Amino acid sequence: MITEYLQAAMRKAKYEILEGDQSFYGEIPGFPGVWANASTLEGCREELAEVLEEWLLFRISLGLDVPAVGSQKLVVDFVLV
Repeated sequence: MITEYLQAAMRKAKYEILEGDQSFYGEIPGFPGVWANASTLEGCREELAEVLEEWLLFRISLGLDVPAVGSQKLVVDFVLV
């Protein structure tokens, strides 16, 4: 479930080459603060995936909603023990 969600979100990623240093910048629309910058496109993709995963876990740990990505939705129920 989480893997499919992360993959769906990564498919929405947008990349561009920055003119100043020719590095790659990537972000995922609808995921505020999820962006990456690296010297190669592959490096940018890897960093973006890591940032997305950390962003997702952070929001879940605070009990915040996460956006749906197409038909992919994550709903977390907390159980107190």
